[in-house]
Amino acid sequence: MGRKVWDAIIVGGGPAGLSAALMLGRARRRVLVIDAGSPRNRFASHMHGVLGHEGAAPGELLERGRAEAAGYGVEIVTGSVTAVERAENGLHVTADDGVVRFARAVIAAAGLRDELPGVPGLAERWGATVLHCPYCHGWEVRDQHLGVLTTSPMALHQAELVRQWSERVTVFAHGLGDLAPETAQRLRARGIRLEHVAVTEVVGDGTAIAAVRLDDGREVQVDAIFTAGEPRAHEHFLTPLELAHEDTPFGPVLAVDQMGRTSDQRVWAVGNVASPFASVPQSIGAGSSTGAAVNAALVTWDFDDAVAGSAAGADEGSVWPQVAPAEFWEDRYAASERVWSGRVNRILAEVAVELAPGRALDLGCGEGADVIWLAQHGWKATGVDISSMAITRAIATAEELGVDGRARFLTADIAEPPVGEYDLVSVSYLHSPTTLDREEILRRATALVAPGGHLLITAHTGFPEGVEVPAGHQHRFPTPEEELAQLELDPQRWDVIRAEASPREEPGLPGDGVVLVRRR
Repeated sequence: MGRKVWDAIIVGGGPAGLSAALMLGRARRRVLVIDAGSPRNRFASHMHGVLGHEGAAPGELLERGRAEAAGYGVEIVTGSVTAVERAENGLHVTADDGVVRFARAVIAAAGLRDELPGVPGLAERWGATVLHCPYCHGWEVRDQHLGVLTTSPMALHQAELVRQWSERVTVFAHGLGDLAPETAQRLRARGIRLEHVAVTEVVGDGTAIAAVRLDDGREVQVDAIFTAGEPRAHEHFLTPLELAHEDTPFGPVLAVDQMGRTSDQRVWAVGNVASPFASVPQSIGAGSSTGAAVNAALVTWDFDDAVAGSAAGADEGSVWPQVAPAEFWEDRYAASERVWSGRVNRILAEVAVELAPGRALDLGCGEGADVIWLAQHGWKATGVDISSMAITRAIATAEELGVDGRARFLTADIAEPPVGEYDLVSVSYLHSPTTLDREEILRRATALVAPGGHLLITAHTGFPEGVEVPAGHQHRFPTPEEELAQLELDPQRWDVIRAEASPREEPGLPGDGVVLVRRR
C-alpha cells in the first residue's frame, strides 16, 4: 500500500489530466498524477487552435501545466498504472513498479493511441505530413495537394472536410467500399478526385511525402495525407472494474455522464480515453469540469463521514466528544502526569526478544515505554504519536534512562509516518474514541516493513464474558482473523506468523488480539 491516502489519483498527465489536477489542487485536495510520458500529440511539433498557445509545442504546454499543478501541491510521478481495483471506501491503484496506492477517487486520463493503416511509409510521417485533424493542421498545408486515405465509410466526412483547405484534393477511396453514384457525384461536384485502387505505399524523403503508390503501380503526387487511425483507448487498467461502455460508430468507448463519471461512482474518465476526437482545448475544458465534479463528490463524502461519525458518537453508552484526534489526545495526556503504566507491552516484548535487533517503528507510541524498551534491548527505535505532550514525556524518560541515542520520538499524525523501511513495525492498542481511520492506518503500516521484517499489531478483543463493560467501551473490537483480512496482504509477499487471541492474566480486563506477519 502507498504511504498516503490520496483524495484523487489521476492516470495520465496530458491536457485533460493536468487540468483536472489543477482544479483539485486549488481545492486543497491531495492529488497524485501518474504519467507515462507519451501524450497522443507528441508526434506533432506545434499545436494549433489552442487559444493563448497558438503554435506552441505540445511539450511546452505540458511543462507549464505540470508546474502550475505542482504549485498547488499536486504530486506528479512517472510511470504506468496496471490495475485499478475496488477497496473499502476507495480504490487500490497498482503501478508498473508494483507499488499499490489507495485513492478515494480515480480519474482516467491516459488518452489513446492511433492505430494507423498498415501502409508502409505512413507511421514514420505521422504528425508531420501524415495528419488526422484538418482543424489542427489544415492551415499549415492549405492550398497544397492533399490526399485523404480512407479506412472505412466513416472517412467520408473527413474527405469532405479537407476540401475546405485546398482545391486540390485526392481521395483514395478504396476504404469507402462501393460508393453510391450520388456519393461519388457529390465529391466530384467540389472538384475532388477519386482513386479507387488500393494504396500500397507512401513514398518520399524523410518526413516529406512525394507520392502515394497504388496497387496497379501508378503513383499519385501529394504533399500531405489526412487519414483516420483506429483509436485504441488506454483503459486496460480499468478492466477489473468492469465499467459500462457505449457503442459508437468508432467502436465502444467508456460510458460517462456529462461530468465524466463512469458507472463506478469513484471513477471518472476524461479526455481522449472517453472522447476519442476531443482536441487539446476541449480536453482542457473537460478536465477542468471533471476536476470540479470530483471535488464535489469528495465534499459530499466528507460531510457524509462527518455525519456518520457524529451519529456514532451519539450512540448509547458513548461518553466521548467527537473532536479532532490531535485535540482529543492532547487533552487526554494533559489531564494527568502519566496516562499509561510506563511498562512495555508484554506481547511486544515477547515477540521482539526473539528477533535480531534492527530498526523499529512504533506507531501511536504514547509516552514511549515500548520504544524505550526496544532501545534498551539493542534496537534503533522511533516512536510517533499525535500528542506533543506524550512525546515530550517520552523524550524526557529516554534521556533519563540514557537511551536517547537509540530512541527518537516524533510528534506527527500516525497516518503520515516517517518514510523508510523498518525491521519491526509495531502498533499497539490503536483504539480511539474519536474519529480515526484505523483500518487504513494499519494497511499503510505494511508499506513500512522492510523485506524480512515484521509487522506486529496488538489490539483489544473485548471484555471477558460476565464483566461489566465500562461506559464508552461498548463498541465491537475486531478479531485477529478480521484484522488480518482487513490488511489485504498478498500471500505471495507475506507470511502469517500469528493471528490469535491472548487472554490477560489480570481479571476483568479485555483480552489481547495478536497479529504478527513477516514480509518475504
